[in-house]
Amino acid sequence: MPQVILKDSLERLYRQYNSREFVHPDPLEFLYHYEDPCDREIVAFVASSLAYGRVAYILKSISFILERMEPTPSVFLKQSSLKTICRTFSGFKHRFTEDQKLCAMLFGVKKVLERYGTLQACFSAGLNDCNDTILPALSAFTGELISSAGDKLEHLVPLPGKGSACKRLNLFLRWMVRSDEVDPGGWESVPASKLIIPVDTHMHKICFSLGLTARKQADLHSALEVTKAFRNIAPSDPVRYDFCLTRLGIRKDANMVVFLEQFGGI
Repeated sequence: MPQVILKDSLERLYRQYNSREFVHPDPLEFLYHYEDPCDREIVAFVASSLAYGRVAYILKSISFILERMEPTPSVFLKQSSLKTICRTFSGFKHRFTEDQKLCAMLFGVKKVLERYGTLQACFSAGLNDCNDTILPALSAFTGELISSAGDKLEHLVPLPGKGSACKRLNLFLRWMVRSDEVDPGGWESVPASKLIIPVDTHMHKICFSLGLTARKQADLHSALEVTKAFRNIAPSDPVRYDFCLTRLGIRKDANMVVFLEQFGGI
């Protein structure tokens, strides 16, 4: 498929759907309520970590957590001990994530904030200009967080080294690094050009049909292959089309079959 044709179609899709009016229902919408990047990054990390399962259940679980992190998420974590965190979220359950894992994750975030000041500073410590993507920094960041939590966070914070596409972690980074009408940004020290596409089964199906990957599994190798293909189209912003592409098959007015058939897809 000619790259210029694909780029033109992606740009049309971007102009049509990359708007806040098309965000709901999506955990991303919680970030819009927080102007301070110090609060926003915590909200983004919590929201992305729980972004699995039915969307109504996701939004309910995130709301439950944020309502209890008063007066703001950053102040709550700064002032709370592990005992306070565990008492605040006792009985929490989101599918197979129970209160013990959530509290360990929040305590890990607290310890990282004490050590680095912000999650951004912790993540940025692992950045290197010679790396093509944020993968090494993401590996260092998750290792630091898990070590600080003093517990295996398992599904909540997967380790890139184990081959996971880390869709929710890459979603978190997209939200915090990019800045446009949909993604609020706030992490100016991380280059958008190094971001990795958040790949799940839905995104993998779209990219496979577009010929952006030949891999059959939605794993880390697929995510890197797809990211490389998008970087050829948008070198400075390879994750630019993630939001609008994921509207395909989600919104009734965004027909995935029609879009893919333009390129001889499915």
